[in-house]
Amino acid sequence: MSNPGYWQLLRLTASPIVVALTALLVLVLDLGLFRRAPLARRFRACVTTACIGSVVALAVLAFSPATGSLPAGMLVVTPLTQQVQIALLLLAILVLLLVSSARFTTHVGEYCALHLFATTAMMLLVSTQNLLVLFITIEFLSLSLYILTAFDKQSRSSAEAGLKYFLYGGMSAGMLLFGISLLYGLSGSLALTDIAAAVSKAPGDPLLALAIVMLLAGFGFKIAAAPFHMWAPEVYQGAPTSSAALIASSSKVASFFALFIVFSVGLPGAGWGSIIALLAAGSMLWGNLAAIAQTSVRRLLAYSAIGHAGYMLIALAVHSQQSLVALVYYVITYALATVGAFAVLSALEGVDTVADFAGLGKRAPGVAFCLLIFLLSLAGIPPLAGFFGKFYVFVSALRQPGLLWLVLLSLAMSVVSFYYYLKILKQAYVSEPAVDAPAIDVPMGTRLALWTTAALVILLGCLPDLLLDRISNTLH
Repeated sequence: MSNPGYWQLLRLTASPIVVALTALLVLVLDLGLFRRAPLARRFRACVTTACIGSVVALAVLAFSPATGSLPAGMLVVTPLTQQVQIALLLLAILVLLLVSSARFTTHVGEYCALHLFATTAMMLLVSTQNLLVLFITIEFLSLSLYILTAFDKQSRSSAEAGLKYFLYGGMSAGMLLFGISLLYGLSGSLALTDIAAAVSKAPGDPLLALAIVMLLAGFGFKIAAAPFHMWAPEVYQGAPTSSAALIASSSKVASFFALFIVFSVGLPGAGWGSIIALLAAGSMLWGNLAAIAQTSVRRLLAYSAIGHAGYMLIALAVHSQQSLVALVYYVITYALATVGAFAVLSALEGVDTVADFAGLGKRAPGVAFCLLIFLLSLAGIPPLAGFFGKFYVFVSALRQPGLLWLVLLSLAMSVVSFYYYLKILKQAYVSEPAVDAPAIDVPMGTRLALWTTAALVILLGCLPDLLLDRISNTLH
């Protein structure tokens, strides 16, 4: 007789299974059928296969959605988690389009498979309310990202970034595991609902406070919040462009959603709101002020990501239903703009310093326009998607007593961020291009990623309810 529990498991994990099987198929095709094919053809074949698999996984989520849960919160699939999974798959497809023009490795199948394995881990990460499964999926994701960061064997900075990412990641994993062990000791369970029931009976336990600090340290690394951000500038600068884009976008979406679920479901009323508020303030201050001094665009985007992590943490400090909707909208639109910014860097191969963008508006008007859209969205300028992301987070914070100071600080830091984004745009539109500046030939995959991402940023800015209503309806 068949076990109904297995069928339930297969139904709930159908989409991640499709992505994982696609990764295996990519490996088989590249190492078998296309082994002796030219490198460009191998990249196109692997990326096309990976994108088709991701589209099939999207279709599974869209047309045959299955919601439900397994015992002990091992797997909890809700309409909201499915919306987040759809966003993760769309981001994965956009990043894979950047891979199609890459030529830095001959291990094409392995590279594309790791992208898909990382996406699989993120889809499972947002679908669990069990700390053991959460830790396993985070480690699965982290191992994939470590390898993707150091994948360019010809680049010394890639190897250095991968090593630093691995070392900092190992330390953060230890802190996260220590926090999980303390919560297990306090509650006797790894399920978030059981932990919440146990915590409510002993709210002032010092071990609980230590567990919260350890969890924040572990998650703080994943979201690049100060002071756990040390890896971010090195990884953003040294990793291959497509790897950095995946780390800066999809990984943020999954990590922030998981962080919100862990604290709002597993630790409600444990008094961690003030700690989160201080972490948000520190991230906004350090990220935005340090970004001013950067001459490398990649490092600037890294410090900008630290600042944005601070804005997103405001939603966690509020931890209401409204702030959850705002956070999901914010992190998705931020991820889109970030993928777009890295797509610009991919189009301008070898370009990194702010001065290298001189005259981009004349050399490549289309690329410069997309860059304008992405940076203004990151700065929070209306009517782009980034403006409404910040707006809804700030509105949710204003309804929470005692957080006015945090909103005022975030507004001030938004002005600072506009300054350093404007430095890049000034070079692109005001400065003259160098006399010997080479022609810019944008590959088809990168061009498709650029215009698709720019269109989504504009669309979600002009019609934010397209996404907000979908998120809100999943909570009713």
